[in-house]
Amino acid sequence: MICILKSLSARTIRACCARKHSSLTTELIENMDKKSTWDRFYTENSSRTPTFKNFEWFFGFDAVRHIILTLLLQHKPDPDHVFQILDIGCGTSALGPCIYKHSTTPVQITCADISPIAVKLMQENIRSKPIQANNVSSLLRFVEMDCTQVLSHYSPNSIDLIVDKGTTDALLRSKEGKGKARLMLNQCMKVLRNSGTLLQFSDEDPDARLLWLETEMQKHKREGVIRNVVIQEVGELRGVVYFCYQVSPTLHS
Repeated sequence: MICILKSLSARTIRACCARKHSSLTTELIENMDKKSTWDRFYTENSSRTPTFKNFEWFFGFDAVRHIILTLLLQHKPDPDHVFQILDIGCGTSALGPCIYKHSTTPVQITCADISPIAVKLMQENIRSKPIQANNVSSLLRFVEMDCTQVLSHYSPNSIDLIVDKGTTDALLRSKEGKGKARLMLNQCMKVLRNSGTLLQFSDEDPDARLLWLETEMQKHKREGVIRNVVIQEVGELRGVVYFCYQVSPTLHS
């Protein structure tokens, strides 16, 4: 079963947490950049149901499967290459497992989150309900990781695709998270291969997010590589319009 939260706005968080302690509502609105906030959130959320439920920020895999699976087919480097994917700030989303399940391209997916509670819940769920990969060479793992410390886990130029569904939004909307959002983007750009792509799924207006991304991209130019930002509308779901911000390279010889 999957629970979906439609937006990270203060109004939506209040609605989501209406049946929870009011202090958690305030904590989510102001401190989404804090590990303790997410530990508490996933602990309380999991305690509400006798069986595990994936919790989806914004939307589930089906809303963006065409974007992700098409990208994997278009940018496969060579027949023997296992596509390295990082789902950053995964929480208990089914996004990573669904890519693993549906991708015909061989993938190694790392679902990473700052909360060990979320990571443990996902690990336990996969052990109890194993998923069959669409490609026998594919791998799936869950790890605890601070999204601002990606370089502590990966070498530069080692990742093919980074998927960010709401993680940057959570940081940008926190009182002390804007600097962390820039640091996270900086680290992501460093671990991406020259041919790699970053997908940010967000409900933030393109006028704001595009300017922020393009400004930050000016700081991360590599020799022979210029990264461009392309916007694609995911669609309107439950009254909220979502966008995919795709940061991809333009290669020059």
